[in-house]
Amino acid sequence: MKINWEPVEELVTTIEQASGGTVGIAVAGPDGNRWSHNGQRQFKAASTVKIPLMIEIYRQIDRGERSLDERHVLSAIEKAAGSGVLLHLHDGIELTLDDLIYLMISISDNTATNMLIDLAGMDAVNATMLELGMSMSTLARKMKGRPAIEGEQENLATPDDYVAIVDAIFGDRATSTAAREAMVTMLSRQQNARRIARYLPERADLRWGSKTGSIAGVTNDVGFVETPVGRMILAVFCEGFPDQHDGEYAIGELSRAALHAAGLWPAD
Repeated sequence: MKINWEPVEELVTTIEQASGGTVGIAVAGPDGNRWSHNGQRQFKAASTVKIPLMIEIYRQIDRGERSLDERHVLSAIEKAAGSGVLLHLHDGIELTLDDLIYLMISISDNTATNMLIDLAGMDAVNATMLELGMSMSTLARKMKGRPAIEGEQENLATPDDYVAIVDAIFGDRATSTAAREAMVTMLSRQQNARRIARYLPERADLRWGSKTGSIAGVTNDVGFVETPVGRMILAVFCEGFPDQHDGEYAIGELSRAALHAAGLWPAD
């Protein structure tokens, strides 16, 4: 049965009018039915770009070029501003590749991310993005804890591209089945539950995972919610909101509305 996304569309309009910001949202329902608002508009990706980076790392593991237990030593020059904990830890700490992926996805550690960009290769990440159909999204620079300034390229994302790449993970089109399970587990370790998962109860039969993204004027989240009825994939990008709390609230409201529309969660 065709999903009626009209209540979600109406909510987007209400949120944009109230906040003065711009929302981009794309959703894939449990039957593959897709809907989007500003789905092809390019937004600042912020840390959502860490999803395709994770995919490329796991592809290299699939090819036998890397292993999760390989060791990397943190140096002072690698420490990046912005989110994470490695910036504040001592130089010389030894981390496995698995550690770096966890830190990048779960707490959005920028230092871990930049170390992984060096390992994966920026060109390789962009090639994988194109191969998986992300024609309007890019990884153009390392994490710096701020938007790009004059003379710098920006990491860009479209909601449609990011729903497509999460769908590719679940469909085993991105990596091997073993790598898919590992990536879904990494996304499920997301520690920020104030966005897509804002209104989700803690229940054994419900699973969610996501990758957030935040820089000045930008609040994003890309991920999935699985209920006993099925799975929804969701990408929400918010720009120009009064502050990050407003963006997080909007993402939570839109996630709940989309779950209701898709019949995955009962309306209040």
